[in-house]
Amino acid sequence: MENTQLQHFSIIDFTHGYAKQVSELYHSAVQQINHPRYPQAKLDAWSAAPRSTKFWQLRYQRNRAWLALNHQQQLVGFISVETHFKHRGYIDCLYVAPDCQHQGIASALLNQLVQWTEKQHYSHLSVDASYLSKALFEKRGFSLKQISYQQKRGQTFTGFYMQKSLILR
Repeated sequence: MENTQLQHFSIIDFTHGYAKQVSELYHSAVQQINHPRYPQAKLDAWSAAPRSTKFWQLRYQRNRAWLALNHQQQLVGFISVETHFKHRGYIDCLYVAPDCQHQGIASALLNQLVQWTEKQHYSHLSVDASYLSKALFEKRGFSLKQISYQQKRGQTFTGFYMQKSLILR
């Protein structure tokens, strides 16, 4: 298991034992968004309730995911990349617990993912960033390719499809 020690949290590979915490963190992070572009109806469409632990366990059998844990081994963030696009990784999740945001956790998780994809000789990464995550990805060298729209439970979500070329070694 890969483990990167940081100042106040560590990053490990996803393990099935954390699926329930992943589900709860995802739901909590969505429901606690406080931004005018995300009224409660959108938040409820995005995540009406925590998903089953089986959902996350099955999802991360197909994809790669990393978890950020605090010193008490509680989940404070996670990131995942879909790995079945022939060396083009698609970042499908990046979430940080609401009370742990703006502490470098998302950046550290993204660093972990980028390092892994470079070792796998991926040519580039892509993501559908939200209004909230777009700036993080821009700072990390992702560029906007197109604006996207997704319908979910009667709500329209605007996204920003972004890509980053990776240095092949």
